[in-house]
Amino acid sequence: MRNFAISALREPPFRAGRHAAAEQVGSESVEWARAFGLVDSGQRVRRLQRADAAGLAGRACSDGSVDGLRLLTDLISWLFVMDDACDEDGLGADPARLGPAISTLIDVLDRCGDPDVVPPAVGPLGDALHDLCRRTRLHDNPALLLRFVSQMREYLLALLWEAANRERRRVPEAAEYVQLRRHIGGVRPCLTLTDLAAAQPLGSTQHAHPALVTLDLLAVDLVCWCNDLFSYGKESQVDPDAHNLVTVLARASGADEASALRAAADQFNQGLAAYLDVEKSLLADGDDGMRHALAARRNWVRATYDWSVVADRYA
Repeated sequence: MRNFAISALREPPFRAGRHAAAEQVGSESVEWARAFGLVDSGQRVRRLQRADAAGLAGRACSDGSVDGLRLLTDLISWLFVMDDACDEDGLGADPARLGPAISTLIDVLDRCGDPDVVPPAVGPLGDALHDLCRRTRLHDNPALLLRFVSQMREYLLALLWEAANRERRRVPEAAEYVQLRRHIGGVRPCLTLTDLAAAQPLGSTQHAHPALVTLDLLAVDLVCWCNDLFSYGKESQVDPDAHNLVTVLARASGADEASALRAAADQFNQGLAAYLDVEKSLLADGDDGMRHALAARRNWVRATYDWSVVADRYA
């Protein structure tokens, strides 16, 4: 049934690429996660290896710096570990447990990676998060650092919304889901680090361009909805996850599974058409910096689709 919906997806019409250092960085990222204690057993190490963070990062950041690719891959590894703790290890179904954990991680973010401030002792997730902030800070781009920290804070707070829904077995309304899914997916901080890896990162004024703001939302939606369609088969094997576009559309319309899958695919296709329209207007007027930024967003949409086709994470 899932394959039917995926076959209905319009393949993103963007060039596919892969960073030459992706395999090397992938091994390094697993070692980074082990060094910080994010994965502390053979089973967890293998789960992280199968997730292939570098496979996703290498496609999304196909021509960025190796250091930038490494930082992005480590962030994706961190997000995978955090998501697994919430989705598969039970943390995300208990707001009373998740709340204190989120609080300590936000405390880490508030330090913005300052090397002169000792972060609180919050365990592997907090220590690794401080390292990500510290390394982002080393790029000496305060605007991007603050954007990254803010987006990570939004991601963590959205996890509490997700946990409250799970505790009450609540399926959110469609518009509510689309809005919060943008944060739960962790895509926005990944885009920021992809921008940081570029030879010509956008300035704050360019990044605030209304059309680029619209394009960013569309890109994030496409990445998240593609993820939902590819992960639905795994998530629905036992009990459909309320935080999936297919489940949300089925509840909103009363449709059966097949109709909801097709509706989700249609929503992705319509979003892709809107994305191409906005991108066209930006390409017509943009300078080299804008074109680099547009390429990064295009790469993320294409990367998610290509990585999802082969990802063991959804098997």
